[in-house]
Amino acid sequence: MAYIASETRFSEMKYNPCGESGLMLPAVSLGLWHNFSVVNDFENMKQMCFTAFDHGITHFDLANNYGRPVPGSAEVNFGKILHEEMSAHRDDMIISTKAGHLLREGPYGNWGSRKSLLSSLDLSLRHLELDYVDIFYHHRPDPNTPLEETMGALNQAVKSGKALYAGLSNYDGELLLRASAILRELKCPFVINQNRYSIFDRTVENNGLLTAAKQEKKGVIVFSPLAQGLLTDRYLGGIPEDSRIAVNGVSIKADILTEEKLAQIRALNEIAKERGESLAQMALAWVLRESAVTSVLVGASKPSQILDNLKAIHSAPFSDEELRRIDEISL
Repeated sequence: MAYIASETRFSEMKYNPCGESGLMLPAVSLGLWHNFSVVNDFENMKQMCFTAFDHGITHFDLANNYGRPVPGSAEVNFGKILHEEMSAHRDDMIISTKAGHLLREGPYGNWGSRKSLLSSLDLSLRHLELDYVDIFYHHRPDPNTPLEETMGALNQAVKSGKALYAGLSNYDGELLLRASAILRELKCPFVINQNRYSIFDRTVENNGLLTAAKQEKKGVIVFSPLAQGLLTDRYLGGIPEDSRIAVNGVSIKADILTEEKLAQIRALNEIAKERGESLAQMALAWVLRESAVTSVLVGASKPSQILDNLKAIHSAPFSDEELRRIDEISL
């Protein structure tokens, strides 16, 4: 049976502007970093996309190398779902991709040269079977390529019609200000920064990113808001056999789950229970409380996880005492 989107989907979501731009993103977006590879179940991928869209998640976040062990397979799988099931809704979707992390061996499959960024975008569009993406990010700073060259490539991607907006990922505050000045001079619509942020990772609070984003009036979308699963109930009793640590062991290592970290997770879980929330819902709400944050990216291995995470949109505000206790436990 062909997919029919829920008629109430937009009423179930909160949408936030990316800084001072006119682009609106859902408070919760779906990241396809994990669970959209050739080794994953395609029917489950479809159901996750359907569940997300039916509940107002209009933004689907990808990168050129997502889908390991076959880099790019996440784009291929999502492109297939989009064209076979969801093409009627393309205009109501924000589809983003990135280039800058390792895609393939050799001098043109990594970092931030004009050659690598623009050729990667063309490959991503072929994978997705699209004429354009909504946001094209430089995935990480390149210390060996002039910033003007990298920003010029983002500008060309937009001016050529292959992307609607430019984004930056993993930049700190100082580099963001430099990049933003170049893009402003080029009149390129740079609207958003993608960075890691969670109760356990406060880097953007300390490296100037949040301050610079507010100063430049740009959006911030957060990845790993659940610390790759640590800020959930998955590890309260140790490492489950089917967990990301046990199965993956690449993006997150087992040795991170020390007794001290477990004690922190359990203490945070107690605060969440007092709030009538799961630990994951509280962790997402904690990130969304920051005024600079436009959206949080959640990953999922099944549709029910998406539904659970969406409850964070309706979380009660944090009291000063709750924020103090969270800081006391996690810092």
